[in-house]
Amino acid sequence: MSHFTTIQTEVRDLDALQDACAELGLKMYPNSHCRGYAGVKRMAEHVIALKGPYDIAVDPVEGERYGFSADWWDGHVAREVGTGYSRLLQGYGVHKTLREARSRGLRTSRQIQADGSVLVTLEGGSL
Repeated sequence: MSHFTTIQTEVRDLDALQDACAELGLKMYPNSHCRGYAGVKRMAEHVIALKGPYDIAVDPVEGERYGFSADWWDGHVAREVGTGYSRLLQGYGVHKTLREARSRGLRTSRQIQADGSVLVTLEGGSL
């Protein structure tokens, strides 16, 4: 029985996703096996290797968009990347924004707020 659950996301930039993974102390590998419950493994185009017993599969779902699939049993994935991938997706959003801003010649800074949110500031040039 498979425990893998797929969530479609707006992830379109694998480099920004890689940066978000690195910030969480995780690595993303191409064409690898993704670990799930009871030793079940499945191939994925990209795999975010977690420190616990399960991983996150990153596969194309349509066009240039990617979905995440993971085994959520017993909270292993949520402890590392947040419920519903919240910390991973937040990091992705920040890194995607910083990459886009820099490509337009803007200066960037970010501050982590007391509530865990991230304040990104863009300066210079025109938006």
